[in-house]
Amino acid sequence: MMLMKRSKVIPKPSSQFLSVECKKCNNSMVVYSHTTSKIYCKVCNELLAENTGGKAIIYGKIIKRLDNP
Repeated sequence: MMLMKRSKVIPKPSSQFLSVECKKCNNSMVVYSHTTSKIYCKVCNELLAENTGGKAIIYGKIIKRLDNP
């Protein structure tokens, strides 16, 4: 009797790290897409991301997603 291995599908996470640019001063920061707190720009103190209990609201411009190959 021959045993066959079944390939297991590994689920991809829905969360990721984002490079976000501040609309006010053009400073870029790395932000988690499911953040649990408000994220402010380090230069001008502008709100970049706000928590919602799930996926965060991103107020800055998303430059690129850092988790995707």
